[in-house]
Amino acid sequence: MLLRSLFVESKKLRVFDFDDTLVKTTSFIYVTNKGKIRKLTPGQYAVYKEKPGDEFDFRDFQKVQNPNEIKKITSVLRRIVASSGGQGVHILTARAAHKPIRQYLKDIGINMSKIYVTALASNNPKDKADWIEDKIDNEGYDDVYFADDSLKNVNATKQMLRKKDVKWRVQHIKH
Repeated sequence: MLLRSLFVESKKLRVFDFDDTLVKTTSFIYVTNKGKIRKLTPGQYAVYKEKPGDEFDFRDFQKVQNPNEIKKITSVLRRIVASSGGQGVHILTARAAHKPIRQYLKDIGINMSKIYVTALASNNPKDKADWIEDKIDNEGYDDVYFADDSLKNVNATKQMLRKKDVKWRVQHIKH
């Protein structure tokens, strides 16, 4: 890896979560269990321990409701987009819909021409780690940055990256 890096420029992958990483919204996850409904914020959901019989409703995530930009992290995203032209920059979300995210980022002035938004429609931390691993294994990325508010996602990704011969940094976003 070191010898290769002396002669070949690294291929950078920059991955940002959306909810509670780039933006706070008034979207909730509704959890029904034994007839009782609980409303969780994305931050509460990130640390929620699933119980047998839980049913999840993500209806609020079909749009970006009352967005409040998290400027500390969007400024990092803006710098990376400016320096890379957006090459290798991805928004990776557990949401099922990508269009509202693209529109929100465009609305706050982020150049979306080369940025990809991937909506996994899954809250399983392994799915985010697997997605990043696929990019490393199949697209040749060897320099990875990942930012997410969910400690579960952060830990799953770190566990996967420790087994890879790539430069990496994983940032747990705390508010």
